Amino acid sequence: MGFIHRRTSKQTSKVKTLLELALSRLTVASRPRLARKSISRSDVAQLLALGHLDRALHRAEQVMEEDNMLEAFNIIELYCNRLIEHAKQLDKPHECGEDIREAAAGIMFAAGWCGDLPELLFARTVLANKFGGDFATMAKEGSGVVNPMLVWKLSGNKRNMEHKKKVVKEIAAENNIQVDFSEFPEVVEQNGRDNAPHQNKLSHEAIYQMDMDESSESDSDHSASHNEDPCDISTSDGSNDGQLEQKKVTACTRR
Repeated sequence: MGFIHRRTSKQTSKVKTLLELALSRLTVASRPRLARKSISRSDVAQLLALGHLDRALHRAEQVMEEDNMLEAFNIIELYCNRLIEHAKQLDKPHECGEDIREAAAGIMFAAGWCGDLPELLFARTVLANKFGGDFATMAKEGSGVVNPMLVWKLSGNKRNMEHKKKVVKEIAAENNIQVDFSEFPEVVEQNGRDNAPHQNKLSHEAIYQMDMDESSESDSDHSASHNEDPCDISTSDGSNDGQLEQKKVTACTRR
């Protein structure tokens, strides 16, 4: 029994060390994302100033991606600190409170989405051994006690139009730029109607013309073969083969 207790304590010490390393790496990983977020927001503002609303909306996806990851980092930092401070509770996972279980599940889910924090993958293995397979499976899937906000920040749809509009409006307000989205959906729909049906129409016309051409060629060939004299045995140079002519004439006479 003492051996099992020492082994569990060793695992707890290991996961604590991994989470401390993850905290150190969080600071480093946040810097380039903060820079990319700032650059992306500046790009959106410039595109709006030039009147390129569609391109500004597309660029807003990068703003959302960096912003969501940075907010996820804040949640992960909170969970790491919580598990480090209450590491002793991990020695008895079945007696852990809901807040510890939420933190453990959050770390396990984030491990699959945060390539910037490789320590979380090793921590997930240790936590899975402690909390069991069912808990680990639900955590990886983002269900169970995993914080829905963390799931959204890491795996949510970055191309949601309403969220992109919200980001663009926010940046436009900061730069005193007026934006109007009322015509944007109509432009997209109009482009869709103008392109695809027109291409289909051209395709049908081309196919119809090809069919007509092939039909005409077929009729011409059929007419030529039908009008050809079966008794004509002239060679290409206009000469006649006497033996073949005699056989052919005999055949025609019998008809």
